[in-house]
This record gives sequence, C-alpha cells and structure tokens, in this order.
Amino acid sequence: MGNGIIYPSVEQIEAYNMLALMVIKVKKADSHRVLSRSKIRDAISECENAEGDIYLKAATLTRGLVQKHAFASGNRRTAFIAAKSFIIANDGIFRIPDDPHCAKAMQGIREDYYSIDEIMEWIKNGKIREFKRR
Repeated sequence: MGNGIIYPSVEQIEAYNMLALMVIKVKKADSHRVLSRSKIRDAISECENAEGDIYLKAATLTRGLVQKHAFASGNRRTAFIAAKSFIIANDGIFRIPDDPHCAKAMQGIREDYYSIDEIMEWIKNGKIREFKRR
C-alpha cells in the first residue's frame, strides 16, 4: 500500500460478491460461496503492485478477480462492483455505464481477449471494442 491509495480488503470483495448476487440476478443457482480467499488476496496484491494510476490498478483488479474465479458465482459482477468502488474511493470517475451490455466485455476479460491497457481505457473512458470469440 502507499501513495494514499485506498485498496479493498478480502472481506470487502467478499461483501461485493454477496451484493452482486443479490442485486444482479442471472441464474437461480447463483450462490455466495468463496472458493479461494488466497485468489482474492492475489488479485488485491496485483492491484497494489501494479505500476500506474488508479485506472491501471482498477484494470488489474478487474482482470484478476474475473480470471482467478475466487467465487462459485458472480465473479464478473463482483469484479465490476469492486473496480467501480475502487475508482470512486480514490476520487476517480468510473465511466463504464451500468448496462447489461457490459457483460459481453466482462466475458472478453475472462477469456483474455483484452489487454490491460484496453481494460484501463474502458474504465477511464467507457469505451471498448466489441468482444468477439476467437
């Protein structure tokens, strides 16, 4: 930690998962279950260690939470909420709209379709190229 940046805790990320599953219903079988606290810790550490501004750190956190799959359900939704909270907590502006169409881009992050710079630009400016399966 450092530079006055506020990072989320493992407990906060777990709470975001619970919130995501309550607010954004996708499947009946969605359940709040942590599969790996160490994967959550790893995603937070990667965010803390990323060399760059809060937008690059948020992109790193997003990709880490999506790809590490620390929860039984709602990993992408949790990552979205965590990134938004991180940016707002650090006095930034989160430009991705709260829109179900964003789910496609989150799928692209899961499948490693986007570079970290593309994810950062999406968070910063709200625009990202359309996800197309390879």
